[in-house]
Amino acid sequence: MDRPRNWLGARTTIILPVLVAVLSFVTGVVNISAVSISGPLGDLIPRSIQRTAGFTGALTGFTLLVSVVGLRRRLRIAWYATIVLLPVAAIQGLVQSSEVSIPFVGTVPSSALSIPLVVFSLLSLPAMLLNRRRFDRAVDLSTAQLAAGAALLGSLMYGTAGSYALRDEFTNLSTATDAFYYTLVTASTVGYGDVTPQSQQAKLFGMSVVVLGTASFAIALGSLLGPAIEKRLSEALGNMTDAQLDLLENHVLVLGHGDLTEPIIEELTGAIDFVVITPDTETATRLQQQDIAVLTADPSDEEPMQRAGIEEAAAVVAATNDDAQDALAVLTAQTLNPEVNIVAGATDRENIEKLRRAGADTVISPAVLGGHLIVQSALGRKGMENIADHLLDVNDEDDADI
Repeated sequence: MDRPRNWLGARTTIILPVLVAVLSFVTGVVNISAVSISGPLGDLIPRSIQRTAGFTGALTGFTLLVSVVGLRRRLRIAWYATIVLLPVAAIQGLVQSSEVSIPFVGTVPSSALSIPLVVFSLLSLPAMLLNRRRFDRAVDLSTAQLAAGAALLGSLMYGTAGSYALRDEFTNLSTATDAFYYTLVTASTVGYGDVTPQSQQAKLFGMSVVVLGTASFAIALGSLLGPAIEKRLSEALGNMTDAQLDLLENHVLVLGHGDLTEPIIEELTGAIDFVVITPDTETATRLQQQDIAVLTADPSDEEPMQRAGIEEAAAVVAATNDDAQDALAVLTAQTLNPEVNIVAGATDRENIEKLRRAGADTVISPAVLGGHLIVQSALGRKGMENIADHLLDVNDEDDADI
């Protein structure tokens, strides 16, 4: 396989921004809690900028984690957001590269965190640019999600504009920031009580913010929890999620499941990533419980193969007890990706050539192979027993114990 593709593939593109996000958040928290600053940049950068960089650095780290969630779904908007946030994180790391004095801890060189932050931020950019084509999905929001977002935004705008207009009838509310703060803590049911209505009109308006705000927050929360519930249902039914499927590359597709498939799965486990496509729900659930990636679908259909990333696959294996089903699956796989290596298992000898014509690069008949080994061993041909023992993973010590 192409080594640069392995090192700078989808997983690397996800892992590096995660490291940057964690470092940005931790570095920001360290600088926020600092009581004094010294070091090479301590005299050059005002304390207010250092403190601001701490707050914004923590926020950048959190925002990067949100962008990573979008990257796992291969969203183009998440790619753009990450491209913007990575240089911001690097700049914030430079601003925070100094020594800080933390209560109960002492003097700590924040450069121990900020320098890796800058380095990983700069390393992440080439990986993001090289994998730009992978992140080509538009945001696919349902009507319910769009409505929930609009309701939440509308209620916040309503609360902010109304409370600012009535600012003279509230205590501790004089700016637009105060108005937004009041709306947010009221709609989210936090209610600190530092901003309170004083007139009947302000109280009526406050009640309307409570009703509209809490309702919009509940709707938005439900729209966010919906995909999570769907994910749990998919796992219960033995299906991989789209986020898991999107990260697959250089993997093996196992089309169908049968008696011939079990030893194949045992050989693949721990050796390479693979996905099993089977229409049997019970089998899919059992495989999922064994931490085996599986899709519950017809292995000869185009849609599940495309979801399982056949365009990025290293090989395709079709070896069930149904040669006709295997031939159809092989034909579909060869049509979707003519370059992929396809290996098929033939239950019946007469179907070997048919599977080759369907598009299999290699066809192996376990029955023919086993019969050949048995006959050659019975005729006293040397080496046959060693070959069989090697295939069955049997050693002399086990035989001696028996």
